Amino acid sequence: MPSQDDGGTPKLSIWDRLRLTWLFREPDAAVALILAVGAGVADAVPGLPTDVKAQIASSGVLILLALLAVILMRDRSRGEPIEKQLTELLTSSADVLKQLPDRFDQTTELITRAQQVLDDATVITLLDGKDVRSEHEAARRGTDRWFFKGGTGTFIRAVTLPECVANARNGGRRPLRVRLEIIDPENPTVCEAYARFRQSITTAPNSDTWSPERTRKEAYATILAACWYRKRYQPLTIEVGLSPTMTTWRWDMSASRVIVTRDDPMAPALAAPNGKLYYAWCDTELSTSFDQTRHVPIDRALTLPLGDEPSVEEVRGLFSALGLPLPGTYGLREIADITQRALKAADPYH
Repeated sequence: MPSQDDGGTPKLSIWDRLRLTWLFREPDAAVALILAVGAGVADAVPGLPTDVKAQIASSGVLILLALLAVILMRDRSRGEPIEKQLTELLTSSADVLKQLPDRFDQTTELITRAQQVLDDATVITLLDGKDVRSEHEAARRGTDRWFFKGGTGTFIRAVTLPECVANARNGGRRPLRVRLEIIDPENPTVCEAYARFRQSITTAPNSDTWSPERTRKEAYATILAACWYRKRYQPLTIEVGLSPTMTTWRWDMSASRVIVTRDDPMAPALAAPNGKLYYAWCDTELSTSFDQTRHVPIDRALTLPLGDEPSVEEVRGLFSALGLPLPGTYGLREIADITQRALKAADPYH
């Protein structure tokens, strides 16, 4: 109880003042507390019909969730950390409920579920285009796996695959698992669709424009790169799946996080750490999608000659062994182009 001064006026303690300050600063949280207390008291009232109690509980939870949505929108408008506000609101509500005679278990459970959902949602980070590179660098650091789903895998060949292999080799030759889902170079429909899409988002002038033929070569190059690294790093397990459909998204999943981007390097991206709901969803999506692709028998490359700078004969023989014979129209120039793209690819976003 507040103490009184000599004149009989109640004098608030420091703790009381802090609580009142918080309630005035966060009126939505105060309303949530009042709702929780009211619902708990209603549950404790003897003789109140069960259906009335249930209705009060349901209404209270709906209003509480609405308040949480308001906090979320307000947070985005003023940039304050939502996790702190949600923790204060939900923890305070739960604490009040625990002090009630019957603890109002149903409402407490619903609040706990809401807290879990919001916790999972708030860990999805929206990245600016300029921050995507550093997020990829952090994802590659120390990972023992990399799962990819996208177009032709240009960034995979240029940066991700060589750096992941180098990190694994320098980290004591630890095992590394790589799984790549790219478009099927033998499917003219998907190659044409992907070329049209890339043309629609490419604004910078470039002599190497996206065409169905370039798309096909880029996909062949990713397959060649996978075989080349498989032969040179024994602890590497690498799988390649060829998809008959294209996606405008690109998924990159390491042991620590998943990053979802577009082909535009300056477009915003999404990232979520391992252990959270969104990461688990993406893991399921990538596994299910890969299972529906046409798998390339990469391990057949282990018995074939494939030099540090593969010859035309080696490359042509490799693709024949993989069940993906290169078009008969491909001569020295076309095969050399594929090899260049596979092993000396330039970072497309540098």
